[in-house]
Amino acid sequence: MGTPTGTGESVITVSGLRMRYDDSFEAVRGIDLEVRRGEVFAFLGPNGAGKTTTVEILEGYRRRTAGDVTVLGEDPAHAGPSWRARIGVVLQESRPERDLTVAECLRLYAGYYPSPRGIDETMELVGLVGQADATATRLSGGQRRRLDVALSLIGDPELLFLDEPTTGFDPSARRAAWDMIAGLRSLGVTVFLTTHFMDEAEHLADHVMVISEGRIVAAGPPGTLGGRQRAAAEITFTLPPGASLAALPGPVRDAVSYGTAGTNGTDHVLLRSARPLAVLGPLIAWAEDAGHDLPDLEVRRPSLEDVYLALTEPGADAPPLEPPEAPRHPEAA
Repeated sequence: MGTPTGTGESVITVSGLRMRYDDSFEAVRGIDLEVRRGEVFAFLGPNGAGKTTTVEILEGYRRRTAGDVTVLGEDPAHAGPSWRARIGVVLQESRPERDLTVAECLRLYAGYYPSPRGIDETMELVGLVGQADATATRLSGGQRRRLDVALSLIGDPELLFLDEPTTGFDPSARRAAWDMIAGLRSLGVTVFLTTHFMDEAEHLADHVMVISEGRIVAAGPPGTLGGRQRAAAEITFTLPPGASLAALPGPVRDAVSYGTAGTNGTDHVLLRSARPLAVLGPLIAWAEDAGHDLPDLEVRRPSLEDVYLALTEPGADAPPLEPPEAPRHPEAA
C-alpha cells in the first residue's frame, strides 16, 4: 500500500452532499469526505452506488442538489478556467487525436494551460519517451492509457482524478501503471482514484472510502478498513497422511471451522481465530513432534475484497465490521 504523504491540508472537503434526480431518485444521500494534499485517495463502490455522480460533482461537471463542496479552495459549481487548469481528469474511456503523434497531442493540449509542464518531462513521467513519434492508432492499450494520463498531467495539475485507470490491462501493464501512479507522489500531486480492483486500491491508496447506495459505509487506511486488522485470521492446511482431526491439540481442535476426520491425507482443514499465534504454536509443535510436514500451511487475514463485499453486499460471508470512520479534519491531523 502507499506510504501516507498527506500534509494535513484539505484539497477536497465535502459536507452533506446530496444529489437527487427527477425528484424521485436520490443517488447521493448526505455524504461527507475529505482528501488531504499529497495522498492517493481511493473511492470505491459498486455500479449505481453514487460514485460517478460524486466524482462529476467534484470535477465541476454536475450541479449538486444540496451540501457544501470545496475543491482546491473553490466551489466546483462556480469555479472558472483558472481553477480548472489546476486539476487533471482521466476518464474511464477517451479518444486521443487519431492523426497526431504523442508529442503533437501533448503540444496541442499544453496550449490550453497557462503554465504547462514540459512535453519531454511529461512523456518521461508516464514512460512514453520511446513513442513520441507514434500516432495514437499505433499505441497499445496500455500505452494509450499512459497517453491519457500524460494529457491530464501536461497542465501541471495539483489534483488528478483517475477513473478506472487500468481496466482491460494485463497484469504486467497494470503493475507498470501502478508504478506510474505511485510516482506522482514525488511531484506532490494529489490523486483521487476510482477503481473496481481491490488489489489496486490496497497497493496505491493511503486512504480508502466505500460508498454503497448513496451513503458512505466505511473509510480508513486499506489495512484497517472495517476493522479487518482485528478480524479473525484464517489458518488452512491439509492433514498429513495418517493424521485425523481427533489427533490435533485441543487449542487447534477448538478453532476448527471446517474439516473431516478421515485419515487419507487429503483432508483440508480451516481454522478461525482472533489470536492466530495461540493456535499456530500448538499446531506446529504437534507437527514437529509427530514428524509431519505442513507444506500448504497458510495464514491470512480478511482481504480488502472480503471487507468490501461485506460492506456493499450485506449477508456476504466476511468478518464483523466497524462503523464508518468519522470525516477527517485538518485540525485533527
